Amino acid sequence: MTLKPSARGAAALTWAKSSYSANEPDSACVEVATCTCEGILVRDSKDPEGPHLCFTPDSWNAFVAFAVAATV
Repeated sequence: MTLKPSARGAAALTWAKSSYSANEPDSACVEVATCTCEGILVRDSKDPEGPHLCFTPDSWNAFVAFAVAATV
């Protein structure tokens, strides 16, 4: 996992990208960060200043559980 700090508003966020992701400049990867005021944030690693998705912790946990079950 790669951690990448960034500033978003007044709070600094630490974005994480899977170690399975390629480090090529145009690789298709997403990064995630936890924000106490919003929940779990997801962004495109190629566009770190662009828009992001925000999930509640319950929604994110359901997604992760689904993804894990789908890979088994």
